[in-house]
Amino acid sequence: MNMATAAPGAPDGPRPPSGRPEKLRLGDVLVQQKLISQEQLQQTLDLQRTTGKKVGRLLIETGVITEELLANGLARQLRIPFVNLKTFPFRADVVKLLPEAAARRFKALALEDKGDTLLVALADPLDLFAYDELTRLLKRNISIAAVPESQLALAFDRLYRRTEEISGLARALEKDLGDAVDFGELTASVGLEGAPVVRLLQSLFEDAMQVGASDVHIEPQEGFLQIRVRVDGVLQTQTQADKRIGGALAQRLKLMAGLDISEKRLPQDGRFSVRLKDNTIDVRLSTLPTTYGESAVMRLLNQGTGMRRLDTIGMPPDMLKRFRDVLTRSSGMVLVTGPTGSGKTTTLYAALAEINAAELKVITVEDPVEYRLPAITQVQVNDKIELTFARVLRACLRQDPDVILVGEMRDAETAEIGLRAAITGHLVLSTLHTRDAISTPFRLLDMGVPPFMVATSLQAVIAQRLVRLNCQDCLAPHSPTPQEQSWLESMLEPGDTVAPKRGLGCSTCNGTGYSGRQGVYELLEMDAALTHAASHSDPAGFLRTARERMKGHTMAFHALQMVRAGKTSLAEALRIGFDADDDEAMVG
Repeated sequence: MNMATAAPGAPDGPRPPSGRPEKLRLGDVLVQQKLISQEQLQQTLDLQRTTGKKVGRLLIETGVITEELLANGLARQLRIPFVNLKTFPFRADVVKLLPEAAARRFKALALEDKGDTLLVALADPLDLFAYDELTRLLKRNISIAAVPESQLALAFDRLYRRTEEISGLARALEKDLGDAVDFGELTASVGLEGAPVVRLLQSLFEDAMQVGASDVHIEPQEGFLQIRVRVDGVLQTQTQADKRIGGALAQRLKLMAGLDISEKRLPQDGRFSVRLKDNTIDVRLSTLPTTYGESAVMRLLNQGTGMRRLDTIGMPPDMLKRFRDVLTRSSGMVLVTGPTGSGKTTTLYAALAEINAAELKVITVEDPVEYRLPAITQVQVNDKIELTFARVLRACLRQDPDVILVGEMRDAETAEIGLRAAITGHLVLSTLHTRDAISTPFRLLDMGVPPFMVATSLQAVIAQRLVRLNCQDCLAPHSPTPQEQSWLESMLEPGDTVAPKRGLGCSTCNGTGYSGRQGVYELLEMDAALTHAASHSDPAGFLRTARERMKGHTMAFHALQMVRAGKTSLAEALRIGFDADDDEAMVG
């Protein structure tokens, strides 16, 4: 079925058969279509003589015309389809008819195989050289569709992922290694730029950054090596290769991270940085000995993405105002809680960005330092030399700090030092692994911290999760399942209704229906009643009062509001809702 449609307002009459386009000048076409004036064209031609840029690019850069209008105008004049690549249902087998190098060179994309002809999107449908070269390369008759150039660039990155390149490099590495891995020879050769293991790792990193992956997993299985990437919290298989190359990859990664390459029996942790294009990527490496070899997991931290601000992380406006008020206090502890990978560090750094580091002494104690910040003293703990959280924290208190960020309250000693610092006139920010806000004070008590310290130091607790966001390019109404309907009814007031939506899956979201993630939050502020209950070790009274304060402001209700706004699906909200139910069962 032909998914491409003629541009709106195309001249009446039959479309000419596919073939070589006429030799036309872009400026004349746009003037004829009344999209620009003759005067604007002349000004652009004068500018072209001084800059050397193409007329179309200059018209867009100077704001005379948009890419969409330009592509639509060409489509009308040439009587060819105009295609919106954001919603076009690509087929991988058709796209791969045109190799990536040629696609990027000629700014072209194979869209549809019509049998006798191949429909190809071109950023410049008037480019006769590109048409001739594509016809020769594809050995097919081609017809042309007009598309905005920026959409084409994004489509290249989505569609030409490095899966085949990675698989090919893996096969090349298998041949180089043979039946037995000679680690001596491998160690001597990995420094060579052309070594397959180096090129394979580079391609893995480039693909992971291209799709926005947070982690890369290299996992030896019984009969093969599995390589997966985590995108929006979900693992996707990148490729499967011969299991013999697993040792070579682990060996090279250990060398990059400065780990002991001869030790394969014990877990090891390290870090290194790689430069990809214009970005520096910090990589945290963890190796683990398994039944079939060493498993390697890499957490990717892109230093080029910059630090988020509190007003961009999705916190509800009323909660954001309350949290900012807490951050203006001169003392006390603020905890951000949630499971691993729930965005706690992002929230903490966004909170730091609210603090005036020019007037205050801010020290962070982390493992590892995830973002480099100006005007802030940052310390990375190192357990190998006994530079622990507790030891660094004690030293920090002698550095005259105003604000201290502790990466994680890992043990009772660290928690007690942090709370004592909060009592003595410091604002302390940290994280804790609890499942919701209400259970956090109990977790501190379980760690052995005295109740009076919890009651007098703890100012606020933020609990959070990450939910996947609906892809806005394929958003459609969704009929709740019986389970989802039951949860909705338990959350809604009588007479209230919600019209849920979810992404159906398209080329933009790689068929998942989701694109990106956002936090859902709840905030518990310690007031007089809660402080009294905590200091007198009254769990029942604390829970009763805390639940009254949190009613209508929990993570589950925040997720429900996102469903109401069409930002996320019921399935994602339901996951948060079940977590909240489990939390109540734990502390109830």
